[in-house]
Amino acid sequence: MREFGIKPFSELTERIPDPHLLMRRGVIFGHRDFDVVLEAMLKGKKYAVMTGLMPSGRMHMGHKLVIDQLIWYQKRGAEIFLCVADLEAYSARDISFEESKRYAIEEYLANYIALGLDLGKCRVYFQSKNDSVKHLAYILAKEVNFSEMRAIYGFANESNIAHIFYPMIDAADILHPQLEEFCGPCPTVVPVGIDQDPHLRLARDVAARVQKQFNFIPPSSTYHRLIPGIKGGKMSSSRPESAIFLTDSVEDAKWKIENAFTGGRATAEEHRRLGGQPDICVIYALYVYQLIPDDEKLLEVRRACTSGEMVCGECKAMAMDLMSNFLRSHQAKLKGAREKAERIAEMI
Repeated sequence: MREFGIKPFSELTERIPDPHLLMRRGVIFGHRDFDVVLEAMLKGKKYAVMTGLMPSGRMHMGHKLVIDQLIWYQKRGAEIFLCVADLEAYSARDISFEESKRYAIEEYLANYIALGLDLGKCRVYFQSKNDSVKHLAYILAKEVNFSEMRAIYGFANESNIAHIFYPMIDAADILHPQLEEFCGPCPTVVPVGIDQDPHLRLARDVAARVQKQFNFIPPSSTYHRLIPGIKGGKMSSSRPESAIFLTDSVEDAKWKIENAFTGGRATAEEHRRLGGQPDICVIYALYVYQLIPDDEKLLEVRRACTSGEMVCGECKAMAMDLMSNFLRSHQAKLKGAREKAERIAEMI
């Protein structure tokens, strides 16, 4: 990590008042220049958080990780910028703008509201409608040549121009909170998975190239681990069997948990004797990332697993109960949240 300028997040955790559980538990494992953002947070100065959503497919528990962080930042005075990446959905996935809007409202913005994010206090926008972002992208594009884009993203001669230009829209998304018409130059953090780091490096590079014109502060970033899929691998909307969606029925969620990959032994007897392996267990990952906010309770579950005191059937039953309670509560809030999301989207 360090060769790319990414430092361990654990170096900062003790300085953060009431850190988010994802910070405490090492799910957020790395950062680039987050200390700049933290300094602004601790001194009550202006800072921004920038993130985006891809309006394609249903929202699952993995997507929830970023929203949990946004809620935490919002409570600590951050200016939240939330981008609906409808230009990317169009250029990379051939999703129409109308379809993107429907996905954004029904699957994402409504769920964000139900989870507790105050969208009324966020700067929510669709890329296709944001002239500031598109104008900035064009200015930034003058600073980048095709050889650089090909080296970063692997573009080939057959790549279409919209796809090639899109990373400049992404860089503009990251940097535009610092335009004078918004926050002006200020610390800005983008919470991402490590797979998104090329976008952050490009944004930082072009920020330096236009420093005299805009006085941008290089954007900061934090890096979180991705929640594993039900059978291992990555949780993904494109593989419904891998994910627990926020709109899944309780019955479907229970079935997925029942069939999830665990760190259990071949037999109950062997499990009692050798203990389980929580670090490779999808059920335990759900506890770490989402279902058990109490650290002492989580450690007790881990101890019961590794000692063999708790077998996988008992652990799955507990996970089913916790997930069922979450889904029932969340989906009850979701009914009213969709109307709010519609109103917000119409005002953008």
